[in-house]
Formats: sequence, C-alpha cells, structure tokens
Amino acid sequence: MKGYRLNPDKEYVSKIIEGIYRKEGHCPCKVTRDDSTRCPCDEFVNDGICKCKLYVKI
Repeated sequence: MKGYRLNPDKEYVSKIIEGIYRKEGHCPCKVTRDDSTRCPCDEFVNDGICKCKLYVKI
C-alpha cells in the first residue's frame, strides 16, 4: 500500500510473521479468521490501520 512500509524493527517483524504463519495467513491481532483477516487485513487495506504494526507509515 502506498505510503506504508514494513516496520523497520526486523526482530519485531519476524515475530509478527511467525504469528501470521501460525494463524495460516491471518492477522495475528485478529480473533476471527475469515477472508477479511487475511494479511494484509481489510482494515489495513481499506483504512490504513495496521494494529499489529507490521506496516507503518513512511
């Protein structure tokens, strides 16, 4: 998404990616698992809000 990048903290990003992997591709900070929670989740795509901070504004 334009205007965002991966969090520069590589250790943090690694932990979040592990969480995404454990949740079979779903955002680790979402409780439900449906099409809207696949990473990048709909909340990030539509509103630019990444609650797990995997993506941060440039």
